Amino acid sequence: MARPCEARLDLSALRHNLALARRLAPRSRVMAVVKANAYGHGATTMARALEPLVDALAVACLEEALELRDAGIRAPVLLLQGAFHPDEVPLAAQHKLWLTIENATQLVWLERATLPAPLHCWLKVDTGMHRLGVAPEQIAEFHQRLLACGKLAGPPVLTTHFACADQLDHPATLQQIARFEQLTQALPGERSAANSPATLAWPDSHYDWIRPGFMLWGNSPFAAPHTAADTLRPVMTLVSRVTSLRDIAPGEAVGYGATWQATRTSRIATVTVGYGDGYPRGAGNGTPVLVNGQRAPLAGRVSMDMISVDVTDLPGVALGDPVVLWGAGLPVAEVAEKAHTIGYELLTRMPARVPRRVVIG
Repeated sequence: MARPCEARLDLSALRHNLALARRLAPRSRVMAVVKANAYGHGATTMARALEPLVDALAVACLEEALELRDAGIRAPVLLLQGAFHPDEVPLAAQHKLWLTIENATQLVWLERATLPAPLHCWLKVDTGMHRLGVAPEQIAEFHQRLLACGKLAGPPVLTTHFACADQLDHPATLQQIARFEQLTQALPGERSAANSPATLAWPDSHYDWIRPGFMLWGNSPFAAPHTAADTLRPVMTLVSRVTSLRDIAPGEAVGYGATWQATRTSRIATVTVGYGDGYPRGAGNGTPVLVNGQRAPLAGRVSMDMISVDVTDLPGVALGDPVVLWGAGLPVAEVAEKAHTIGYELLTRMPARVPRRVVIG
Protein backbone atom coordinates (compact mmCIF):
# COMPACT_ATOMS: atom_id res chain seq x y z
CA MET A 1 0.00 0.00 0.00
CA ALA A 2 1.17 3.50 -0.79
CA ARG A 3 1.82 6.18 1.79
CA PRO A 4 -1.58 7.88 2.27
CA CYS A 5 -0.58 11.51 1.72
CA GLU A 6 -1.63 12.85 -1.69
CA ALA A 7 -2.81 16.01 -3.43
CA ARG A 8 -6.16 15.54 -5.15
CA LEU A 9 -6.68 17.83 -8.13
CA ASP A 10 -10.27 18.59 -9.08
CA LEU A 11 -10.48 19.54 -12.76
CA SER A 12 -14.14 20.49 -12.45
CA ALA A 13 -13.08 23.15 -9.95
CA LEU A 14 -10.45 24.38 -12.40
CA ARG A 15 -13.08 24.76 -15.12
CA HIS A 16 -15.41 26.52 -12.68
CA ASN A 17 -12.72 29.06 -11.73
CA LEU A 18 -11.80 29.71 -15.35
CA ALA A 19 -15.45 30.23 -16.23
CA LEU A 20 -15.66 32.84 -13.46
CA ALA A 21 -12.67 34.69 -14.93
CA ARG A 22 -14.31 34.71 -18.35
CA ARG A 23 -17.63 35.98 -16.94
CA LEU A 24 -15.85 38.80 -15.13
CA ALA A 25 -13.91 39.84 -18.24
CA PRO A 26 -16.13 38.79 -21.15
CA ARG A 27 -14.35 40.95 -23.73
CA SER A 28 -10.84 39.82 -22.78
CA ARG A 29 -8.79 36.88 -23.91
CA VAL A 30 -7.43 34.62 -21.18
CA MET A 31 -3.78 33.79 -20.56
CA ALA A 32 -3.59 31.13 -17.82
CA VAL A 33 -0.48 31.43 -15.67
CA VAL A 34 1.05 28.00 -15.02
CA LYS A 35 4.47 29.03 -13.72
CA ALA A 36 6.12 27.31 -10.72
CA ASN A 37 4.73 23.92 -11.73
CA ALA A 38 1.25 25.45 -12.06
CA TYR A 39 1.51 26.77 -8.50
CA GLY A 40 2.42 23.29 -7.30
CA HIS A 41 -0.45 21.52 -9.06
CA GLY A 42 1.62 19.98 -11.88
CA ALA A 43 2.38 22.09 -14.94
CA THR A 44 1.84 19.54 -17.68
CA THR A 45 -1.34 18.11 -16.15
CA MET A 46 -2.88 21.53 -15.65
CA ALA A 47 -1.69 22.86 -19.02
CA ARG A 48 -3.30 19.89 -20.80
CA ALA A 49 -6.56 20.58 -18.98
CA LEU A 50 -6.43 24.30 -19.76
CA GLU A 51 -5.12 24.23 -23.34
CA PRO A 52 -8.48 23.77 -25.09
CA LEU A 53 -10.15 26.33 -22.82
CA VAL A 54 -7.80 29.35 -22.84
CA ASP A 55 -6.15 31.55 -25.43
CA ALA A 56 -2.58 31.24 -24.16
CA LEU A 57 -0.45 30.08 -21.23
CA ALA A 58 2.27 31.88 -19.28
CA VAL A 59 5.36 30.68 -17.43
CA ALA A 60 8.33 32.33 -15.75
CA CYS A 61 11.17 31.06 -17.90
CA LEU A 62 12.30 29.08 -20.96
CA GLU A 63 12.80 25.85 -18.98
CA GLU A 64 9.19 25.87 -17.86
CA ALA A 65 8.01 26.57 -21.41
CA LEU A 66 10.09 23.75 -22.91
CA GLU A 67 8.65 21.32 -20.36
CA LEU A 68 5.21 22.14 -21.76
CA ARG A 69 6.38 21.82 -25.36
CA ASP A 70 8.02 18.45 -24.58
CA ALA A 71 4.68 17.32 -23.14
CA GLY A 72 2.93 18.16 -26.41
CA ILE A 73 1.41 21.50 -25.40
CA ARG A 74 1.08 23.60 -28.56
CA ALA A 75 -0.81 26.62 -27.24
CA PRO A 76 0.97 29.99 -27.22
CA VAL A 77 3.22 30.25 -24.15
CA LEU A 78 4.53 33.59 -22.88
CA LEU A 79 7.84 33.89 -21.01
CA LEU A 80 6.78 36.40 -18.36
CA GLN A 81 10.33 37.49 -17.48
CA GLY A 82 11.62 37.25 -21.02
CA ALA A 83 15.04 35.89 -21.94
CA PHE A 84 17.86 35.49 -19.43
CA HIS A 85 20.52 34.91 -22.12
CA PRO A 86 20.77 35.96 -25.78
CA ASP A 87 20.66 32.32 -26.92
CA GLU A 88 17.13 32.04 -25.53
CA VAL A 89 15.74 34.50 -28.08
CA PRO A 90 16.11 32.25 -31.16
CA LEU A 91 15.03 29.26 -29.05
CA ALA A 92 11.83 31.09 -28.20
CA ALA A 93 11.16 31.66 -31.90
CA GLN A 94 12.05 28.05 -32.73
CA HIS A 95 9.52 26.71 -30.22
CA LYS A 96 6.86 29.30 -31.07
CA LEU A 97 7.03 30.91 -27.64
CA TRP A 98 6.03 34.48 -26.89
CA LEU A 99 8.69 36.71 -25.38
CA THR A 100 8.48 39.57 -22.89
CA ILE A 101 10.80 42.52 -23.37
CA GLU A 102 11.25 44.45 -20.16
CA ASN A 103 14.73 46.00 -20.30
CA ALA A 104 17.26 47.42 -22.75
CA THR A 105 19.51 44.35 -22.77
CA GLN A 106 16.65 42.08 -23.82
CA LEU A 107 15.75 44.50 -26.58
CA VAL A 108 19.31 44.51 -27.93
CA TRP A 109 19.41 40.69 -27.83
CA LEU A 110 16.26 40.62 -29.95
CA GLU A 111 17.54 43.24 -32.39
CA ARG A 112 20.76 41.28 -32.92
CA ALA A 113 19.21 37.80 -33.03
CA THR A 114 18.94 35.63 -36.10
CA LEU A 115 15.51 34.06 -35.86
CA PRO A 116 13.98 31.06 -37.62
CA ALA A 117 10.58 32.78 -37.53
CA PRO A 118 9.08 36.08 -36.36
CA LEU A 119 8.36 36.42 -32.64
CA HIS A 120 5.29 37.52 -30.76
CA CYS A 121 6.48 39.96 -28.09
CA TRP A 122 4.98 41.59 -25.03
CA LEU A 123 6.46 44.94 -23.99
CA LYS A 124 6.32 45.51 -20.26
CA VAL A 125 6.18 48.99 -18.74
CA ASP A 126 6.88 49.76 -15.10
CA THR A 127 3.85 51.68 -13.86
CA GLY A 128 4.81 51.63 -10.20
CA MET A 129 5.76 48.17 -8.94
CA HIS A 130 9.45 48.86 -9.71
CA ARG A 131 10.41 45.23 -10.19
CA LEU A 132 10.38 44.66 -13.96
CA GLY A 133 9.51 46.84 -16.91
CA VAL A 134 10.67 49.68 -19.09
CA ALA A 135 10.70 53.14 -17.49
CA PRO A 136 7.65 55.17 -18.55
CA GLU A 137 9.72 57.77 -20.38
CA GLN A 138 11.29 55.03 -22.54
CA ILE A 139 8.18 53.07 -23.53
CA ALA A 140 7.58 54.94 -26.80
CA GLU A 141 11.21 54.45 -27.89
CA PHE A 142 11.14 50.73 -27.05
CA HIS A 143 7.86 50.33 -28.90
CA GLN A 144 9.23 52.05 -31.99
CA ARG A 145 12.42 49.95 -31.95
CA LEU A 146 10.40 46.75 -31.69
CA LEU A 147 8.30 47.74 -34.68
CA ALA A 148 11.43 48.71 -36.65
CA CYS A 149 13.58 45.66 -35.91
CA GLY A 150 11.78 43.40 -38.37
CA LYS A 151 11.71 40.47 -35.90
CA LEU A 152 8.10 40.64 -34.74
CA ALA A 153 4.98 38.92 -36.04
CA GLY A 154 2.94 42.02 -35.19
CA PRO A 155 2.79 44.95 -32.79
CA PRO A 156 3.86 44.04 -29.25
CA VAL A 157 1.25 43.56 -26.56
CA LEU A 158 1.68 46.33 -24.00
CA THR A 159 1.64 45.01 -20.45
CA THR A 160 2.24 45.91 -16.82
CA HIS A 161 1.86 44.32 -13.37
CA PHE A 162 0.09 45.56 -10.25
CA ALA A 163 1.72 45.83 -6.85
CA CYS A 164 -1.34 46.15 -4.61
CA ALA A 165 -4.36 44.78 -6.49
CA ASP A 166 -5.04 42.33 -3.65
CA GLN A 167 -5.60 45.29 -1.28
CA LEU A 168 -9.02 46.58 -2.22
CA ASP A 169 -8.67 49.90 -0.41
CA HIS A 170 -5.17 50.72 -1.66
CA PRO A 171 -4.93 53.68 -4.07
CA ALA A 172 -1.93 52.29 -5.99
CA THR A 173 -3.97 50.15 -8.37
CA LEU A 174 -6.07 53.00 -9.71
CA GLN A 175 -2.90 55.07 -10.03
CA GLN A 176 -1.21 52.30 -12.00
CA ILE A 177 -4.23 51.85 -14.27
CA ALA A 178 -4.27 55.59 -15.01
CA ARG A 179 -0.54 55.64 -15.70
CA PHE A 180 -0.79 52.59 -17.97
CA GLU A 181 -3.68 54.17 -19.86
CA GLN A 182 -1.76 57.40 -20.36
CA LEU A 183 1.41 55.64 -21.52
CA THR A 184 -0.20 53.19 -23.95
CA GLN A 185 -3.31 54.80 -25.42
CA ALA A 186 -1.43 56.26 -28.40
CA LEU A 187 0.62 53.12 -29.13
CA PRO A 188 -0.65 50.39 -31.46
CA GLY A 189 -1.06 46.93 -30.01
CA GLU A 190 -3.20 45.01 -27.55
CA ARG A 191 -2.94 45.59 -23.81
CA SER A 192 -2.79 43.43 -20.68
CA ALA A 193 -2.66 44.39 -17.01
CA ALA A 194 -4.95 42.18 -14.92
CA ASN A 195 -3.55 39.46 -12.70
CA SER A 196 -5.87 37.36 -10.49
CA PRO A 197 -6.90 40.07 -7.99
CA ALA A 198 -7.35 42.60 -10.77
CA THR A 199 -9.44 40.13 -12.78
CA LEU A 200 -11.67 39.67 -9.73
CA ALA A 201 -11.94 43.22 -8.46
CA TRP A 202 -10.62 45.86 -10.88
CA PRO A 203 -12.66 45.70 -14.11
CA ASP A 204 -11.03 48.82 -15.59
CA SER A 205 -7.81 46.79 -15.83
CA HIS A 206 -9.16 43.95 -17.99
CA TYR A 207 -8.18 45.34 -21.41
CA ASP A 208 -7.53 42.80 -24.21
CA TRP A 209 -5.91 40.07 -22.09
CA ILE A 210 -6.34 38.96 -18.49
CA ARG A 211 -3.67 36.81 -16.80
CA PRO A 212 -5.33 34.74 -14.04
CA GLY A 213 -3.04 32.52 -12.02
CA PHE A 214 -3.75 32.05 -8.31
CA MET A 215 -7.52 32.35 -8.79
CA LEU A 216 -7.54 29.47 -11.28
CA TRP A 217 -6.45 27.17 -8.48
CA GLY A 218 -9.49 28.23 -6.48
CA ASN A 219 -8.04 30.49 -3.84
CA SER A 220 -8.92 34.07 -3.02
CA PRO A 221 -6.04 36.55 -3.19
CA PHE A 222 -7.86 38.82 -0.73
CA ALA A 223 -7.58 38.87 3.06
CA ALA A 224 -11.20 40.03 3.40
CA PRO A 225 -14.40 38.47 2.01
CA HIS A 226 -15.07 39.29 -1.64
CA THR A 227 -18.24 38.50 -3.58
CA ALA A 228 -16.57 36.98 -6.65
CA ALA A 229 -13.48 35.49 -5.02
CA ASP A 230 -15.54 33.69 -2.41
CA THR A 231 -17.20 31.59 -5.15
CA LEU A 232 -13.88 30.06 -6.23
CA ARG A 233 -13.45 26.33 -5.67
CA PRO A 234 -10.07 24.86 -4.60
CA VAL A 235 -8.45 22.62 -7.18
CA MET A 236 -5.99 21.04 -4.75
CA THR A 237 -7.07 19.20 -1.64
CA LEU A 238 -4.13 17.87 0.36
CA VAL A 239 -5.24 14.70 2.13
CA SER A 240 -3.86 11.95 4.32
CA ARG A 241 -5.12 9.48 6.94
CA VAL A 242 -4.91 8.77 10.63
CA THR A 243 -2.12 6.20 11.00
CA SER A 244 -1.80 5.94 14.79
CA LEU A 245 -3.88 6.73 17.90
CA ARG A 246 -3.04 6.99 21.60
CA ASP A 247 -4.48 8.30 24.85
CA ILE A 248 -2.27 10.47 27.02
CA ALA A 249 -2.65 11.69 30.58
CA PRO A 250 -2.91 15.30 31.74
CA GLY A 251 0.51 16.92 31.83
CA GLU A 252 2.00 14.72 29.10
CA ALA A 253 3.52 16.46 26.07
CA VAL A 254 3.37 15.70 22.35
CA GLY A 255 6.04 16.05 19.68
CA TYR A 256 9.49 17.57 19.34
CA GLY A 257 10.33 20.19 21.93
CA ALA A 258 7.26 19.30 24.04
CA THR A 259 5.51 22.45 22.81
CA TRP A 260 1.99 21.08 23.44
CA GLN A 261 0.92 19.70 26.81
CA ALA A 262 -2.34 17.93 27.61
CA THR A 263 -4.57 19.71 30.12
CA ARG A 264 -6.91 16.70 30.30
CA THR A 265 -6.90 13.06 29.30
CA SER A 266 -6.47 13.45 25.55
CA ARG A 267 -6.74 11.32 22.45
CA ILE A 268 -3.98 12.06 19.94
CA ALA A 269 -4.11 11.05 16.27
CA THR A 270 -0.91 10.79 14.25
CA VAL A 271 -1.39 11.79 10.60
CA THR A 272 1.06 10.94 7.85
CA VAL A 273 2.02 14.35 6.49
CA GLY A 274 4.79 16.76 7.41
CA TYR A 275 7.07 19.48 6.17
CA GLY A 276 8.63 16.94 3.81
CA ASP A 277 5.23 16.96 2.10
CA GLY A 278 4.92 20.74 1.97
CA TYR A 279 2.89 21.07 5.15
CA PRO A 280 4.35 24.15 6.86
CA ARG A 281 6.58 23.56 9.86
CA GLY A 282 5.50 26.96 11.12
CA ALA A 283 1.90 25.82 11.61
CA GLY A 284 1.47 26.12 15.36
CA ASN A 285 -0.63 24.43 17.97
CA GLY A 286 -4.31 24.85 17.18
CA THR A 287 -3.93 24.98 13.38
CA PRO A 288 -7.07 23.26 12.07
CA VAL A 289 -7.25 20.05 10.06
CA LEU A 290 -10.37 18.12 9.08
CA VAL A 291 -10.71 14.60 10.48
CA ASN A 292 -13.75 12.83 9.05
CA GLY A 293 -14.86 16.29 7.87
CA GLN A 294 -14.71 17.79 11.36
CA ARG A 295 -12.22 20.34 12.63
CA ALA A 296 -9.52 19.26 15.03
CA PRO A 297 -6.46 21.22 16.24
CA LEU A 298 -2.79 20.49 15.63
CA ALA A 299 -1.07 19.34 18.81
CA GLY A 300 2.69 19.75 18.88
CA ARG A 301 5.34 20.64 16.39
CA VAL A 302 5.11 19.62 12.72
CA SER A 303 7.80 17.04 11.91
CA MET A 304 9.16 15.94 8.55
CA ASP A 305 6.72 13.10 7.93
CA MET A 306 3.99 13.40 10.58
CA ILE A 307 1.74 15.71 12.52
CA SER A 308 -0.22 15.08 15.71
CA VAL A 309 -3.84 16.17 16.12
CA ASP A 310 -5.98 16.43 19.24
CA VAL A 311 -9.13 14.43 18.47
CA THR A 312 -10.39 14.22 22.05
CA ASP A 313 -13.62 15.99 21.09
CA LEU A 314 -14.23 13.82 18.01
CA PRO A 315 -15.61 10.48 19.22
CA GLY A 316 -15.11 7.43 17.06
CA VAL A 317 -11.90 8.43 15.27
CA ALA A 318 -10.19 5.26 14.00
CA LEU A 319 -7.08 4.24 12.12
CA GLY A 320 -7.44 4.97 8.42
CA ASP A 321 -9.89 7.84 8.86
CA PRO A 322 -9.48 10.58 6.21
CA VAL A 323 -7.79 13.87 7.00
CA VAL A 324 -7.87 17.09 4.95
CA LEU A 325 -4.92 19.43 5.49
CA TRP A 326 -6.25 22.13 3.15
CA GLY A 327 -8.56 22.39 0.16
CA ALA A 328 -12.22 21.42 0.08
CA GLY A 329 -13.71 22.58 3.38
CA LEU A 330 -10.52 24.20 4.69
CA PRO A 331 -9.03 27.13 2.75
CA VAL A 332 -5.28 27.04 2.26
CA ALA A 333 -5.21 30.72 3.30
CA GLU A 334 -6.40 29.78 6.79
CA VAL A 335 -3.58 27.28 7.22
CA ALA A 336 -1.10 29.74 5.74
CA GLU A 337 -2.13 32.44 8.20
CA LYS A 338 -1.45 30.08 11.11
CA ALA A 339 2.00 29.45 9.61
CA HIS A 340 2.69 33.19 9.09
CA THR A 341 2.85 32.87 5.31
CA ILE A 342 0.50 32.99 2.31
CA GLY A 343 -1.38 30.35 0.37
CA TYR A 344 0.74 31.02 -2.73
CA GLU A 345 3.81 29.72 -0.88
CA LEU A 346 2.15 26.60 0.51
CA LEU A 347 0.88 25.55 -2.92
CA THR A 348 4.08 26.25 -4.86
CA ARG A 349 6.25 24.45 -2.28
CA MET A 350 4.37 21.18 -2.77
CA PRO A 351 7.23 18.67 -3.27
CA ALA A 352 7.51 15.89 -5.79
CA ARG A 353 7.12 13.13 -3.20
CA VAL A 354 3.43 14.02 -2.79
CA PRO A 355 1.53 12.18 -5.55
CA ARG A 356 -0.92 14.31 -7.55
CA ARG A 357 -4.15 12.50 -8.40
CA VAL A 358 -6.66 14.00 -10.80
CA VAL A 359 -10.31 13.73 -9.79
CA ILE A 360 -13.50 15.14 -11.32
CA GLY A 361 -15.79 16.75 -8.76
